[in-house]
Amino acid sequence: MGKKKNKIKKEIKDLVIARLGILPSGKKISIGSSGEFTKEQLIDHVEKEDDIGEKITEIELAYLQAIKEGIFYEQDFSDYQAKI
Repeated sequence: MGKKKNKIKKEIKDLVIARLGILPSGKKISIGSSGEFTKEQLIDHVEKEDDIGEKITEIELAYLQAIKEGIFYEQDFSDYQAKI
């Protein structure tokens, strides 16, 4: 008892922190109505595994799953092809 039931797995936490670490410094990310956060603040929230940390982890995992499933590449880009 006493452990948080939604504890983020270490491997996932490390992956999310690594992805956040490559964000440009000085930029902020808005997390819905929770506000804007710098990458350092987001990393801190992920490390603490609080509500914001869980949310950014969920967002990152959904993004990676979408890439894996090819969602971003299934769009019809024919409108963008150069006309010869």
